[in-house]
Amino acid sequence: MTNITRRDYLMGTAAISAAALTSNLCARPKNRVLPGNNIQYGLVTYMWGAKWDLETLITNCEQARCYGVELRTTHSHGVEPSLNDEQRRDVVKRFADSPVTMGGIGSNERYDNPDPAVVKQAIEKTKDFIRLSHDVGGTGVKVKPDRFYDVVPREKTIEQIGMALNELGEYAAGWGQQIRLEVHGQCAELPTIKAIMDVATNQNVAICWNCNQQDLQGEGLEHNFNLVKDRFGATAHVRPFYVEDYPTVDYLRMLIEMDYAGWFMLEQGALPKGDLVAALLEETTQFAEIKGGLQQEVYKAQRRKKP
Repeated sequence: MTNITRRDYLMGTAAISAAALTSNLCARPKNRVLPGNNIQYGLVTYMWGAKWDLETLITNCEQARCYGVELRTTHSHGVEPSLNDEQRRDVVKRFADSPVTMGGIGSNERYDNPDPAVVKQAIEKTKDFIRLSHDVGGTGVKVKPDRFYDVVPREKTIEQIGMALNELGEYAAGWGQQIRLEVHGQCAELPTIKAIMDVATNQNVAICWNCNQQDLQGEGLEHNFNLVKDRFGATAHVRPFYVEDYPTVDYLRMLIEMDYAGWFMLEQGALPKGDLVAALLEETTQFAEIKGGLQQEVYKAQRRKKP
């Protein structure tokens, strides 16, 4: 793994002549389906979009060519379990009238607490979000693992989280929803996430990759990615391409190599300076450019490996 940044990648691709690129594109068979073709760019409303009401969020995403959203709870979009049936139908209509897809709900529920009553409450609240996501046209709910306690063995907390996820996975299946475990908190080391998923065997429970610095620990990004890639769900988070302390290009390449078919969703706490919609458009533009180049590279590499 080369830890390539956006800047490195774009500088490298800039060296390709326009004539050579045109020749290559013209030579492609028309029926070629490149790996990673179904990866789409989206936005988590944390914190980009946190202050936009639903109408503004949809309009701004349209302008930025960002066609999927994960609605983080407590933010200004107002899509919460408290909505009545009519309000939920209104949310469905707003998305139906737009090219923007409601990808799911980003809850803040977690299942690590030593108190069984607290865990039970979190499970019940998550079920509220599951029903909400179903009613407003989403496909899943993001949840968190989340931390360890000195008074409880780590293995017990891991098992507790995994069992809660199994219960939720079974419940969500009845509503056509997916449970998406964000790689988060003190549980963010990938061997820990794998251990949780080894308990959470319900196939309706998936992982939402989160681009943490813990991804680079131990044997590195590729090893950690491979630990859990067979449990990836329909959403994967990403930092902005201008954040260069994370090898986003390598991460996207691995998603393309596995022919991932979900949402590549921006989640970033710090806001950029200036026009936020313009910044989001820059991200979607960079994504399309980098993804296209990586798809060509991966396709050629896979062709070379075939006997």
